[in-house]
Amino acid sequence: MKIDFKFSNLCGTVYKKGNLIFTPDGNSLISPVGNRVSVYDLVGNKSITLPFENRKDIARIEISPKATLLISVDEDGRALLINYQKQVLLHRHNFKAAVYDLKFSPNGQFLAVTHGNQVQIWHAPGFTREFAPFVLYKTYSGHFDLVTSICWSKDSKYFLTCSKDMTTRLHAIDRDDFAGACLTGHSDAVIGAWFSHDEKSVYSVSKDGALFEWTMQGGKWSNESELSQMPRKKKRTDEEVKPIMKWKSTNRHYFKQNHAKVVSATFHSQTGLLSVGFDSGIFGIWELPDFINIHTLSISQKKINTVAVNASGEWLAFGCSKLGQLLVWEWQSESYILKQQGHQQDMTSIDYSKDGQYIATGGDDGKVKIWSTQTGFCFVTFTEHTGSVKAIEFAKRKQVVFSASLDGTVRAFDLIRYRNFRTFTSPTPEQFNCLAVDQSCEIICAASMDNFDIYLWSVQTGKLLEILSGHEAPVSCLAFSYSTGQLASGSWDKNIRTWDIFSRDKATEVINHTSEVLAMAYSPDGSMICSTTMDGNINFWSTDDFKLISIIEGRKDISAGRSSQDKMTAANSAAGKYFTSICFTSDSKGVLAGGNSKFVCLYDIDSKSLLKKFQISFNLSLDRMQDMLNSKNMTEAGPKDWIDGAAEYSDLEDRIDRSLPGVQSGDPSLRTTKLEARTHGVKFSPTGRSWAAASTQGLLIYSLDDSIHFDPFDLDMDIHPEAINSSLEKKEYTKSLLIAFRLGETHLIDKVYNQVPKQNVQLLVRDIGSKYFVKFLKMMVRQLETNPRIEFHLEWISNFFRNNSHYLKDHAGEYLPTLRALLKCLSTNFDDISSLCNENIFSLEYYTRPVPEEAQEEMEVDEVDMDDIGL
Repeated sequence: MKIDFKFSNLCGTVYKKGNLIFTPDGNSLISPVGNRVSVYDLVGNKSITLPFENRKDIARIEISPKATLLISVDEDGRALLINYQKQVLLHRHNFKAAVYDLKFSPNGQFLAVTHGNQVQIWHAPGFTREFAPFVLYKTYSGHFDLVTSICWSKDSKYFLTCSKDMTTRLHAIDRDDFAGACLTGHSDAVIGAWFSHDEKSVYSVSKDGALFEWTMQGGKWSNESELSQMPRKKKRTDEEVKPIMKWKSTNRHYFKQNHAKVVSATFHSQTGLLSVGFDSGIFGIWELPDFINIHTLSISQKKINTVAVNASGEWLAFGCSKLGQLLVWEWQSESYILKQQGHQQDMTSIDYSKDGQYIATGGDDGKVKIWSTQTGFCFVTFTEHTGSVKAIEFAKRKQVVFSASLDGTVRAFDLIRYRNFRTFTSPTPEQFNCLAVDQSCEIICAASMDNFDIYLWSVQTGKLLEILSGHEAPVSCLAFSYSTGQLASGSWDKNIRTWDIFSRDKATEVINHTSEVLAMAYSPDGSMICSTTMDGNINFWSTDDFKLISIIEGRKDISAGRSSQDKMTAANSAAGKYFTSICFTSDSKGVLAGGNSKFVCLYDIDSKSLLKKFQISFNLSLDRMQDMLNSKNMTEAGPKDWIDGAAEYSDLEDRIDRSLPGVQSGDPSLRTTKLEARTHGVKFSPTGRSWAAASTQGLLIYSLDDSIHFDPFDLDMDIHPEAINSSLEKKEYTKSLLIAFRLGETHLIDKVYNQVPKQNVQLLVRDIGSKYFVKFLKMMVRQLETNPRIEFHLEWISNFFRNNSHYLKDHAGEYLPTLRALLKCLSTNFDDISSLCNENIFSLEYYTRPVPEEAQEEMEVDEVDMDDIGL
């Protein structure tokens, strides 16, 4: 059993708070997700999460102009310097104040960072490991309140700063004789200010929805009359007098969005487009300097926290913190490039599909989401439930997902037509908190929290078949045996009961425990039942005689940290010292367990030892992350972290607390709640190469290290590069290609591919086995992107699909990501060839068009004139 699982991706959450940025090429979007950073490839349709964590939630990120450096800064001003290309952590730095904005200069030499009411200019660090990469160059002051935004000029000689003191200031980077300029006139905090494309004007936007255009009237040296008014002792020479830049507000515009306040804004100087997000969920695009409204669209129910634009100005990115929304919109075609949203509240349940390609999650918001493990994106969301979804499970043989909710329904969703095709209900209203589906997908059962009964339905008809009674407390878990089809149920009455629902020959077996049963799972071979109890133990029972095999004491392994409001230490607290979810590994040699703690534990069954303990998060913004608390952070009003010292909740909407008294879950942005690090569900992939956890941070995926580029299989003594050369000399093209596939070397595969004659392609494709299909499709994608032999590629592809279309249709889930990549390459080549053909047809029509008679006469006159001058 392998244990070297490493963090691979974060799928369940797409945006939490902070700013969004595009990479310089405009093809990728970088988003802060809690204390991690996710990168969304908008062209390749894939997302990855960088393997680094800040100490707390990220408040600001920035990337260098050449996309070599990435800086992420958390709430306290602690920054990580990351080599973006190689994903290597270079340095940790503390700015010693909350950072509201930071920007690299366009030439990449400086980094401007807000520091309270000042702006610090740092020398831009290098992308190699250095002892002190951050060197302070200069500090600029002048504002009387927090600086919120920074904007550089194109030549990196000037920059603008905006502040909550309702002013905008212009600074020079290398001119000590420059006095700067202070632009005043706004009646609310300034959100942002930007230079125009010709840098002769400045646009500033305030929170109250006002747009001011400032124009420089010219600069001049102070004249003698101004110097004569100074006292003689303070009179300066001409060399000491600073230039005075005169700026004037030439235009004032107002957005007029029904008293909605501006929350975020960005400006693209080349196109002159200003994009503004309001607290009503509306965003608009205005063309400057004429202030023409191009688009106004409502994209969210809550305020838009951040707006970003890519380098070409075609794509706009929006982030909504309260709903966890991330949108990328192409304003010219008025279409969405990316539209993702995580669960608004906690993720409560999780399950893998039979092929490991998809993960289904359910949340307290009543939504069921299906995530792709290949891309990391959610491609379908079901919103039929009106209550919290407590259990979810894939059907073993069909493309169906079942879910149980507290709204009193169990629903079945079709993943082919994406619809809710069956709803199961009980005779009396009940709240279902667990479910199980048998191997044949004929019977589905769910348990109630109210009357402690188990309900059985037929999946085909939707009719209630039977009600199983016997438990004396709420049923916490249900599971079907993989081999016998036996149903087991665990309850808070300290018992596990087994039910033979397909025959009445066997009596119900009762397995007694010493504490309440919280979670349960059958081993893949059906020989064991594993259960977790309130006392922190993991119990293993034999399914033959229902005797106890072994016990693992995991109370100390799962122990959580101390809450900021606990009166006792973490060692004496009983909170979080038990497992609430458990699953077997694919080889049945170990179990993976998680609970109300920051740890997920992997145990070996035979030795009853802890193999590895995974910490799902190091985010100190979550509660119960530290075992020891610092007494200086406790005040008379409560913990410092729970007090709004920076006036972030200055708006009335943010200060209203709509949660019920005593409720610990709800809107995580309110100061009355602080989320705890916990794991609601863990599942191993059927392939055994990865496992997933439904945690407070989102859907965490851990997988084995796949960074090895040499990936051979089916090797023996005859498989080597020399065998490829000898096979090519003998014109054994099928053998040479299969050897190249088995070696897995790209240059060898391309070498064989280019030497195959066109007339042999049809026979060669027939001899390729199904286990080489993935490598073959990847080869075709690579050839279409790099090799200009289009007709030769199409010959391979057409023969391949002509011979294997039925097999690919039956196994579409295995080859879907590669087939999508192939379709994308074919579409790109088709568009390029179509545009080239259209241009050639137009040129040929132009050249072959008959010349008019008037043009012919003019040509004859020109020839005569040329003869007259002797040419």
